[in-house]
Amino acid sequence: MRIKVNGVELCVETFGDPADPPVLLVGITMLSWPDELCAALSGRYVVRYDLRDAGRSTFVDPDAPDYDLRDLVTDASELVAALGLGRTHVVGLGVGGFVAQLLALEHPEQVASLTLVSTRPVAPGPVDPDLPDHAPETMAQLFGRPQPDWTDRDSVVDYMTGSARLMSGSRGFDERDARAAAGAVFDRAGRTAEAQRASHLGTMFAAIDCRPRWRERLGEITAPTLVVHGDEDPFFPYGNGVALAAEIPGGTLLTLPGIGSGVPRVTWPTVVESMLRHTS
Repeated sequence: MRIKVNGVELCVETFGDPADPPVLLVGITMLSWPDELCAALSGRYVVRYDLRDAGRSTFVDPDAPDYDLRDLVTDASELVAALGLGRTHVVGLGVGGFVAQLLALEHPEQVASLTLVSTRPVAPGPVDPDLPDHAPETMAQLFGRPQPDWTDRDSVVDYMTGSARLMSGSRGFDERDARAAAGAVFDRAGRTAEAQRASHLGTMFAAIDCRPRWRERLGEITAPTLVVHGDEDPFFPYGNGVALAAEIPGGTLLTLPGIGSGVPRVTWPTVVESMLRHTS
């Protein structure tokens, strides 16, 4: 379904009973959260959605967005209100964690709990001196490869599967899952190269204005917070998760050994159990 919020339409999908505790999943597209993972969050009303300029939400120009990070936060806040969710358990993955952190800071009355997965407390760009930046060797491999033909499904699936192999850590890579996920994102994102890049890579985050900083305000977060981070994450290395858990009052860190970015299938038993406990 499509929900009008903040001057755009967001493509939204739900799982479960609306009478159950609501969980809002924030990634780049709704497929940042696989169907089986959403279904495993039993006893929860799970909501996932496409950010604007991604998936099937309003698409204009992710390479030159006319909105900023706070607009994405307002989108999420108005979505919670439009769906009548009330106080909601908010889960942010990667750059979706930026949205989740700011939702907890700017709309604390809407956030029952916060879960931050594979993210960091600062925006794209130069990292703070005390935080680890992207692993240079992995980034050289990741971005040194020839770009795919973003309008060709096989080319994109091969490219994104290679990216998943680089980003998954020593225990996290599953080629079948990676290929299926890339194909599913491709099939929803439209045929233009810009739409494909944005939906697979979140390219709008390289262009949007993320100011002002929010790391210095993490101590204001009142929602119980769970930080989930792989100790082999090459994109937002593990020290970023450690910092989030330390700087958010009462933050709890769940370390995923041998895991890179995200929550691959091998982690689901641990992650789902922790999320269900955290969102009870």
